Amino acid sequence: MRLSVKDMDVATGGPMIAVLNEKDAVKLDLHLLDRIKIRRGKREAVVVVDYAKSEKAVPRGAIGLFEEVLDKLNARNRDEVSIHFEEKPKSLGYIKKKLDGKELNYDEIRAILNDAICNNLTEVELTYYVAANYTRGMSLKETVALTRAMIDTGEKLDLKRRYVVDKHCIGGVCGNRTTPVVVPILVAAGLTVPKTSSRSITSPAGTADTMEVLTDVSLSMKQIKNVVNKVGGCMVWGGAVDLAPADDTIINVEHPLSIDAEGQLLSSIMAKKGSVSATHVIIDIPVGRDAKIESRKEAMHLGREFRKIAKFLKMKMEVVITDGSQPIGNGMGPALEAIDIIKVLKNSPDAPQDLRKKSLMMAGVIFEMTGKARKGQGRKMAEGIINSGEACHKFMEIINAQGAKITDERKIKLGEYKFNLRSKRNGVVKHISNKAMAKISRLAGSPNDKGAGIYLWKKKFDKVKKGDVLFTIYSESKQNLKFAVEVMGQIDGFVVG
Repeated sequence: MRLSVKDMDVATGGPMIAVLNEKDAVKLDLHLLDRIKIRRGKREAVVVVDYAKSEKAVPRGAIGLFEEVLDKLNARNRDEVSIHFEEKPKSLGYIKKKLDGKELNYDEIRAILNDAICNNLTEVELTYYVAANYTRGMSLKETVALTRAMIDTGEKLDLKRRYVVDKHCIGGVCGNRTTPVVVPILVAAGLTVPKTSSRSITSPAGTADTMEVLTDVSLSMKQIKNVVNKVGGCMVWGGAVDLAPADDTIINVEHPLSIDAEGQLLSSIMAKKGSVSATHVIIDIPVGRDAKIESRKEAMHLGREFRKIAKFLKMKMEVVITDGSQPIGNGMGPALEAIDIIKVLKNSPDAPQDLRKKSLMMAGVIFEMTGKARKGQGRKMAEGIINSGEACHKFMEIINAQGAKITDERKIKLGEYKFNLRSKRNGVVKHISNKAMAKISRLAGSPNDKGAGIYLWKKKFDKVKKGDVLFTIYSESKQNLKFAVEVMGQIDGFVVG
C-alpha cells in the first residue's frame, strides 16, 4: 500500500514510530505496536504502529512520521512511501522468556540490546525486560553475559597497555570528588587511566559536570586516544562516545520507577570498565545512613558480586568499603567541587582533608594492586606524589590536553545569590543528610547552573556555637535560591544536638 507522508514535526527521542489513521489500520488489520516496514526508494525503516483517531491528526491515505523515521528515509512532507508487513523482533520472545523466569544466554541478551540501541523496541517492551530482571533476578551467568553484550554492542577503547586502571564509586554521597585527585596521582606514577564519567542524575554534580567547569569533557574516541597517548590519562564524559550505549538505554527506563536490579547495576558498571580495556579496577562502596548502601553486610555482598564478574572479565579488582554517612569535601555542586579538587592538589591549608585522605587511600590501594608499591606502602607513595606537586602538574597537563578553561580556583565563579544557614543552638553536628543536601543543591540550580550548590562550613562531630554558619547555599537565580531555602526549612537535613 502506498501512502503520503505527513511530517509530525516532533521527535520521539528514540523509538521508531509511525502513525496511521485508525480506519486505514483496521482495513490493513494492523494493531497497536505491530511492526511495518516503510520504503522510500532504496531507503527503508522498520517502525512501530500507532493510531490517530481524527482526520486532522493523520488523514486517511497518509502516514504520520516522526523526525527519526523521516531522517532514516530522507523523506519530506507529502512524499510517497510504501508500507509492508514486518514480523516483530525475535528479541520480544526472549523478553517473554525472561518474564517466565527462564535464564537467557549471551546471544539472546545481545539481541535484546541490539534492538534496544537501534530503537527497534518500544520503551514499554524494554521496560518489561528491565522489570523481569528486577523481579525474577539474574544469575551470575546472565550478569556476565549482559556485561559482555553491553561491551560488544558499543565502541571499545583499545590502548594495548599492560596496566589500564579505572575506578568507580557506586554513588549516593554528595561531593566525594575523588576521581580528579586520584587520576593525576596515578598518571604521575606512570599508570594509564582513561577515565570516563557520568553526569549527575540525582546528585549535586557528577564528575563530568565538575570537570566541565575546568576543561572540555565532550571528547570523541579519537580525541580520547590522543589525550591518553599524550599525557597518560583523561577525565571525560562517557556520554559523548558510544561506550556500552545499551547501558544508557536501560538506565532511561529504570529511572522513572527507581528500578535498580543488582545484576543490571553490576553489568552497567563493569561494562564501562571493559569498554576502556581496564586491567585493574577499584570499586568504592560508601556505606551509611542516607547513602545508597546503608549496611556493611549489603556492601560486602555487593563487593563479592563485583569480584566474581571481574574474574570472568579477567580484571584484577579491589573493593573498598568507605564512610558514606556524610558528604565528602566541603563543596557540593560543579564549581564548588572544582575548587575543592584544585585546593587538594595544590596542598592548600584550607583544602578539605576528608577528600584528600580518601583520595590518597584509594590511590595507595591501586599502587599496591599494580605492583607500583609494596603492601602497606601505597598511601605513602601517593602522599609523596601529591606533596611534591607532581599530581597538580599532571592534573594541569590533562586538562590542558582536553582543552582547559580555568586552571586557577580563584577565577571559578560561584552563584551571586547566597544564603547562610546558622545554628540555632550550641552543640555538636550529629548528622548531615546526603539526600537532603542533594535536594537543596539541585533546587538551587546545580548541576545545570555550574555556580550553584552548597558549601559546608561544619562537618559531622564538629562543635558549633549558636549563630555559627553551618552551610552556605549558592545560586545563580533569586527564584531558585528561594525554592532551595523553602525546602531546606521543611527537611531535617543538618542536625545539631
